[in-house]
Amino acid sequence: MIPAVGDIVAERTVHLTRESLVRYAGASGDFNAIHYRDDIARAVGLPGVLAHGMLTMGVAVSTLDAWLGSSGTVTEYGVRFTRPVVVDAESGADVTVVAKAAEVDAEARTARIDLAVTHNGTTVLGKAQVRVRFE
Repeated sequence: MIPAVGDIVAERTVHLTRESLVRYAGASGDFNAIHYRDDIARAVGLPGVLAHGMLTMGVAVSTLDAWLGSSGTVTEYGVRFTRPVVVDAESGADVTVVAKAAEVDAEARTARIDLAVTHNGTTVLGKAQVRVRFE
């Protein structure tokens, strides 16, 4: 279960739609209009309706769920927001996540997993790092 440095431990692409944003807004309570109205998003200088940053973070870290299963725990997680995920009304947006082991301490049963999170080939979360501990 403990990976070697350089191992890709998980990867996936998640398709977000405007419905995804509405559902997330309801769950999170974040009803900022830039997440569902094109006219408001453009009025404040954005390229279109944006996915919530915390939704993007959640999509990214949840990529590890199947790999970790019940034998590992996320102990720390941090990112930098580098670019927005613009969610088109018709085609939505695909967010791709590749999780790679960057540091491993087999004795302590811990690892740092770096997440490469992209949309349309552009990095949307920088320094996305997850620390995990194995049971």
